[in-house]
Amino acid sequence: MASVFIYHVVGDLTVGKPEMTEFYETETVEAAIRAIGESTECGIPVWRRKPLVGIENSEMRQQRFVGILNSLDIVSFLAKSECLEDQEKAMKTPVSEVVVPNGSLLRQVDPGTRLIDALDMMKQGVRRLLVHKSVVWKGMSKRFSVIYNGKWLKNNENPNSSSNSLTTNPNRPSTSSTTTVRDKFCCLSREDILRFIIGCLGALAPLPLSSIYYLGAINPNFSSIEASVPAIEATHIPPGDPSAIAVVEPALDGQHKIIGEISASKLWKCDYLAAAWALANLSAGQFVMGVEDNMTPRSLAEYAVNSTAGDNNIVNGVGSTRPRKFSSRSIGFTPSSPGFSINRGLSFGASRSMYRGRSAPLTCKLTSSLAAVMAQMLSHRASHVWVTEEESDDVLVGVVGYADILVAVTKQPAAMNPSNRSSEAFTTDTQS
Repeated sequence: MASVFIYHVVGDLTVGKPEMTEFYETETVEAAIRAIGESTECGIPVWRRKPLVGIENSEMRQQRFVGILNSLDIVSFLAKSECLEDQEKAMKTPVSEVVVPNGSLLRQVDPGTRLIDALDMMKQGVRRLLVHKSVVWKGMSKRFSVIYNGKWLKNNENPNSSSNSLTTNPNRPSTSSTTTVRDKFCCLSREDILRFIIGCLGALAPLPLSSIYYLGAINPNFSSIEASVPAIEATHIPPGDPSAIAVVEPALDGQHKIIGEISASKLWKCDYLAAAWALANLSAGQFVMGVEDNMTPRSLAEYAVNSTAGDNNIVNGVGSTRPRKFSSRSIGFTPSSPGFSINRGLSFGASRSMYRGRSAPLTCKLTSSLAAVMAQMLSHRASHVWVTEEESDDVLVGVVGYADILVAVTKQPAAMNPSNRSSEAFTTDTQS
């Protein structure tokens, strides 16, 4: 295992992280939309309120955690018929009615927890780490690690000291070097972990330059729907990791070409009400590729709203009201050229090349390096990258998400490259 994951501790990643403010399940969907816009990984942890009396321990705090609410969850909720009929009421709905309960997505850890242990938690499904917020963090992280220079630490003093006094908890950081504030925490996401890893690529050689296919980082078990089916069908697919559904078009050889995606990443900072209407009324292909602004009022007869604020009367394309027009821009997509229109009836495959920008799915090749995929995800603030065949830009073969990358970067370099024995030597030394 690369020494960078053993020498470093979780507390190293909390430097500069703001204090976490709990988002309670009694808050409204409207408040959640604002909070998600400022979040990482397109989602926010949701909590039950603290007890009014008594001191809360870590176990009680863990039990208060409800789950993680993301943008796709909210758009799926707003796309329900009763929510579309009364959007104001839907926006005031408590998030407890929207969030999917899953207490295993968050784990509270000590700042002195080894990074390798945190990676193991995330590989098993944990998506957030709750860490005590430290006011002062002095010295090198090696001082707080279980292992220093290949040997088990036996004291809380300086590693260069001759003292060999035993410590009861080697995972616990030195009280003389860090001051922990009670009940103040910061929240680390998998994106934070990935940003740290990409800054240590040299220590992980040769893994970063290896292809994702060679590392086995491609997940072939992804969710997808065909472009011709209603987009609302995406809400019937069980939530997965990543929270994304590929929109595909079948090819003659039985393969599938990706034309877009319905995901939390794409809906992160969109117009949620416009996206909800589109999800409920358009096909999957129309949803991901966008609709032009120059639609006739008749084509929007069932969804025309008064341009005057506060007037929500539905009209039939006539009168003094102006129809609201849905486009790729209205839900956050920015196609670079004119594209698909409801009235034109163009085939999805014929118009695929006209759609780029945010509406285009983020893709890579089978031979793409792990470092390139990591950089791609971070630069686009995406939770995943779709993998296509080397010979074709559109034929979908799998997806790479955070969990897949964490598994890949913790592989033994020595096992993959027999000429590199440093990792094996380090492991042997620590066990002796």
